[in-house]
Amino acid sequence: MNSVMLESQIPGVPVRHGKVRDVYDFGDKLLFVATDRISAFDFILPTGVPRKGEVLTRISRFWFDLLQVPNHFLSDDPSTLPIPAEVDLNGFAGRSMVVRKTNVVPIECVVRGYLSGSGWLEYQQSGTVCGISLPDGLTESSQLPQPIFTPATKAEEGHDENISFQQMCEQIGEDLATRLRSFSLDVYSKGAAYALERGIIIADTKFEFGQLGDDLILIDEVMTPDSSRFWPQKDYNPGGPQMSFDKQFVRDWLLASGWDRNSPPPELPADVVSKTAQKYAEAFEILTGEDF
Repeated sequence: MNSVMLESQIPGVPVRHGKVRDVYDFGDKLLFVATDRISAFDFILPTGVPRKGEVLTRISRFWFDLLQVPNHFLSDDPSTLPIPAEVDLNGFAGRSMVVRKTNVVPIECVVRGYLSGSGWLEYQQSGTVCGISLPDGLTESSQLPQPIFTPATKAEEGHDENISFQQMCEQIGEDLATRLRSFSLDVYSKGAAYALERGIIIADTKFEFGQLGDDLILIDEVMTPDSSRFWPQKDYNPGGPQMSFDKQFVRDWLLASGWDRNSPPPELPADVVSKTAQKYAEAFEILTGEDF
């Protein structure tokens, strides 16, 4: 299997290639395949991270089982779908989810428990995050008095844009926005509490939701190192950036490489790829207690 694009394809089945996932459409069901592609600064990088797709799939499956909230997961066995017999499913092993198709809500439901990233940048300028006023005197990576819900628009390409809760209400309606906020904060609180017991701080995360009739269900990936900031609790030291289990090695190398962040990104060095793969696997093992 190529680390950037799966060799296996399913002829005759509509497919959408996202930054990380390939999504095959089987009518009322979808096949989510997490590739080893990695993105940074809104670019898909030319170098993949071996087995990264397996980590994302297994962590999401772990959370679906643990949290017991309505979600889209049906099976991790793609052979349950009407896939032609000549298709080699080996490339999909360990990185696939058969899921319910839903009407996707066009909002990234972001929850922040700590002050980092774009939230920290906004706070320095205005004392707010997505228009939510925060106490004075917080530093980078400070724990917030309580988790906050900071939605963003979903972008197929380019960067998601932070919006206020009022803008979210105007876009999708107050009732749905309020339900999504409550659902997101509840799932984050449960997940963050569990992770903290295992030694991982989930500083922030983003959820996606779909609708089946009047029901809201959790979709896509859930609290993975791609959709969240994972920090080791033992190294936590507010006042600056934190050690992380995510793709920070990749971001740091790109920032130091001289890349202009507008042209095609460079290939990643082998040591950066190796360290990133190790961190993803380590996050899985700490969270789940299972060997990867």
